Amino acid sequence: MTTLEPRSAELDFLTFPDHAVREAGRRVPDLDLEAMQLVLMLHRVTNALVYDLESEVHRPAGWSWSGFRLLFALWISGPLDGKTAAALSGMSRAAVSNLVNTLERDGLVSRDQHPEDARAVLLSLTQQGERDLRETFRAHNARESAWASALEPGERRTLVALLGKLADAAHADWVKRRD
Repeated sequence: MTTLEPRSAELDFLTFPDHAVREAGRRVPDLDLEAMQLVLMLHRVTNALVYDLESEVHRPAGWSWSGFRLLFALWISGPLDGKTAAALSGMSRAAVSNLVNTLERDGLVSRDQHPEDARAVLLSLTQQGERDLRETFRAHNARESAWASALEPGERRTLVALLGKLADAAHADWVKRRD
């Protein structure tokens, strides 16, 4: 077993990117360290935020983060076929299909035959699902507000605009996407 350097012993999930960027830059010349830091920080802050939302809001409601994402997509968009529900919730069709089994068992989602395609199903929230999602979403949004309070209103708008630019870049031909 090795003894950790004092600096390494003080690292955690959210402080690791600074250390990683310094070390990677020292070990491999000519890296785009700003891009590396941006991606590491974006990924790690997103993971921390999602873990917090799931732990404090969604698990107490009996849902996973994936379950919330699917319920939210159905709540906002109305009935959806499985392929569209998967795309809007950022999951594979197989993951949505498995998740719907649980959500249907819990009385939150229903499956109905698609009126235009007998082979397809439409997923929709049940009345209970809509009621539960609406109630839980208030707690979700309060937690979002707590996270966003770290920024001034102008900083929030700037960050949203910058993230919008990254979202636009996700449509580039070289970007691999879920289909």
